[in-house]
Amino acid sequence: MKALLTQNGRLLLESRYLRKDPSGRPVETPEEMFARVASNVACAENQYAGGRPAREVEGEFLDAMLALDFLPNSPALMNAGRELQQLAACFVLGIEDSIESIFETLKSSALIHQSGGGTGFSFSSVRPRGDYISTSGGRASGPLSFIRIFNEATEAINQGGFRRGANMAILRVDHPDIEEFIQAKEQEGALVNFNISVGITDAFMQALRAGAHYELVNPRTGQPVRRVPAGEIFELIVHCAWKNGEPGVIFVDRINERNPTPELGMIEATNPCGEAPLLAYESCVLGSINLGHVLAGEPPRCEVDWDKLRRLAQMGIRFLDNLITVTRFPLPQIRRMTLGNRKVGLGVMGFADMLMRRGIAYDSPAAVEAADQVMAFISREADTASEQLAAERGAFPNFERSIHAGRSRPLRNAVRTTVAPTGSISIIAGCSGGIEPIFAVAFQRHVLGGEPLREIHPDFLPLCEKEGFEVPDRLMKQVLATGRVRPLPEFPELVRRLFVTSSEVPPVQHLAVQAAFQRHTDNAVSKTLNLPRESTPQDVREVFLKAYELGCKGVTVYRDTSRMSQVLATECCRQGEECGV
Repeated sequence: MKALLTQNGRLLLESRYLRKDPSGRPVETPEEMFARVASNVACAENQYAGGRPAREVEGEFLDAMLALDFLPNSPALMNAGRELQQLAACFVLGIEDSIESIFETLKSSALIHQSGGGTGFSFSSVRPRGDYISTSGGRASGPLSFIRIFNEATEAINQGGFRRGANMAILRVDHPDIEEFIQAKEQEGALVNFNISVGITDAFMQALRAGAHYELVNPRTGQPVRRVPAGEIFELIVHCAWKNGEPGVIFVDRINERNPTPELGMIEATNPCGEAPLLAYESCVLGSINLGHVLAGEPPRCEVDWDKLRRLAQMGIRFLDNLITVTRFPLPQIRRMTLGNRKVGLGVMGFADMLMRRGIAYDSPAAVEAADQVMAFISREADTASEQLAAERGAFPNFERSIHAGRSRPLRNAVRTTVAPTGSISIIAGCSGGIEPIFAVAFQRHVLGGEPLREIHPDFLPLCEKEGFEVPDRLMKQVLATGRVRPLPEFPELVRRLFVTSSEVPPVQHLAVQAAFQRHTDNAVSKTLNLPRESTPQDVREVFLKAYELGCKGVTVYRDTSRMSQVLATECCRQGEECGV
């Protein structure tokens, strides 16, 4: 069976994923890559008495990947069955307040980046700039100085020859250096290998609502150092996020309300895109179901094929648990923590495609209902699959120390679901990314060293034809230039309604969809709320407040063209002098 890849999907695989000879020429086809992964991951079945036949499971895995119905995270595609054999995408490393800990963590992150993983860190334990150092009698340089060192080290490391390292730095909102941290990426080009997020506490949100001050606390002493107005700090976050998209916010107390193993520690950090809150030295494997492929009927009147979605969800959990079994961990402490909790993240991609093929506009109440219904179903099936695996293989070792200990049917995995952004694997699958609306009907994607990939949504022209509308060259040029059809009244009403782009979706609708997915997701939901260029700081302010109100675990905003370079760009933005892309 041949994989149904788009031209861009094949280009990406050839550039980054396929095995190459010393000259850089691919020595395997995409189909051989999928076969390599399926065989390697299915061999985990041989390690469990009473498990399923490995050959049978291998066939299921291979069929799902060839059909692009399900794909695992990038390191699994790159490394399974090869020398590295490091198959996880998400890692969080611990940082204590000592030079030894900081630089040991830097070494660990280098090893993880080399193997294809991304790393998240909380720098909240590091003493503030200017604080006393008893061993030398000197003064501390603060968390930002070490974040910059980590950034430069990442710049020097190519992830196994496949892609550059990615990091997340988090600092609690009550750290004395929080103002410096918030502004750390205000100038474009700073900390290019880091996303940054402020760890927002419930106490801060209460002070913000009350118009009150709150305390900044020295993590070395545990003592308050000064009181600041919560409103001033919040406005600084809003301004910088409006200016260039960072920092994002994560709600750390809310995350810890759902911490499955609170006895083992508090969750302080996430992976680089924010969807996997993890304990220090935990890793997580991810995989995503292509929702655009679990439909029956003809667009735009498709219905969800619930039987197929059930099969993919249960297969996906088995695939991900097998990944943990066969992966080669980069550090012994990561092996210990990961095998203790066996966290997996089954998620989705192609949600916007599913909506369009069902005749549902992303900016409608029906889209929120669809999100709630689909993710609730996946969550139930993922739990069922994890229970079945626990019966076959045993519960995760820390089960009795977890919040799940009272369950009548044990679980194999401490968490089962995570919604990732699926940046690369959605290109391979030829579908919309994660749960995002489409960025544009047509756009340029910059992913291969500056080589732009032009993409036109595959459903656009077929739907126009189905509606009896032949797109004239004049209108097609406008679509290619702006990426939008809603402002063009010549297009059929159904086409204009369904092909709504991310910046045309009202912020509250973005959040409503995110919150619907979050209600049924064990870990977190990666969601970038794309805003039009003309958005104001007030719009960003309302997004952050509403995200907290709706129960999200975090949120990131990005105002179109607020950076000189961006991954996705429409033709007019690419050519325009104003945005400089």
